Amino acid sequence: MSSPAQGGPSVPKEKEKDKKGIGKVLSRMKTVLRKADPSRRLSTLGSSSKAGGPSTSAPAAAATEGLIPLSPPPEPAAPKQPEVEDPNAKKIPRSQLFAERAKKLGELYGLELKPSEWHNTEGHALRVEKPIRMRVHRKCHLCNTSFGLGKECPKCKHPRCKTCPRVPPKRTEAEREESRKKRAAIVKERAENAPIIADWDITPKKVVLKRPAKTGGQDLIHRKPRQRIRRTCCQCTKLYPGGAKTCDGCQHSRCTDCPRDPAKKDKYPYGYPGDAPGVKVGHYSCNDCKHTFSTEPQDDITCPKCSCKNPNRLVPKKVEPEPDPEIWQSLQTKLAGLNIE
Repeated sequence: MSSPAQGGPSVPKEKEKDKKGIGKVLSRMKTVLRKADPSRRLSTLGSSSKAGGPSTSAPAAAATEGLIPLSPPPEPAAPKQPEVEDPNAKKIPRSQLFAERAKKLGELYGLELKPSEWHNTEGHALRVEKPIRMRVHRKCHLCNTSFGLGKECPKCKHPRCKTCPRVPPKRTEAEREESRKKRAAIVKERAENAPIIADWDITPKKVVLKRPAKTGGQDLIHRKPRQRIRRTCCQCTKLYPGGAKTCDGCQHSRCTDCPRDPAKKDKYPYGYPGDAPGVKVGHYSCNDCKHTFSTEPQDDITCPKCSCKNPNRLVPKKVEPEPDPEIWQSLQTKLAGLNIE
């Protein structure tokens, strides 16, 4: 029989039954590793005996050394390589860039951008200054073929000369100066005619005056007082609905004979606008003496003043009333008493 030190610590059967799942698998692996590698067990036993510790702790140390890690250790992160910068790049403060953009926007559109409205202006930005280039093409004056990178025509082998046209043509100094003036005029015009956008709402809001009703329910809303006009049919004495021009009872078209409530004979003496000519009374005007009179419509109508026949029938319209002569005389007297020189 083997001693407890050689065979490892004995585990009660009740504890072995309690181990399930991963714990049971790990205990099996410990047992297999101890039997497979006796040299490691001896080395651990020797080291433990030299250290002066108890011999019973050696199998436990060997068992812990034989464990297999569930996940590999994380690899150390590689050092971050510095970014390669362009040797021709220059560091410019971001505040300077934002100031140049704000100035250009102010010249073009008349906008005023304050530094508090800018984005984050901390740090620097890399900029590479390059000259402005224009793509220039040359064409052969013999065969009108565009030159490539070389100075020889790819079609007729003609060497490029001063006669070969240039696209676009080279501008003179006068043309350049005129282009600068036009550009400056456009910038000035945009700055003067830039729209001013208000940052507040300038649309007037309609104010509604209302108060709660005494009996509850819907509130009372103040509205401009209006006069209700009613028209009555002259045939069946029935009211016209709303602004209708045809009676619902007898289908009679609204005419100058249909009464109006309230009546305004002084402002509409010849009938109200939109009325058809009436049958009972007609208003006429003489062509010779311009006299107006009212009578029943007949075949032969004669002017009572000049005996002119066939006068014109007046259309319903609004007429301004003539001033009262007594009121006019009183106004003249008051003006004369003021002694205005």
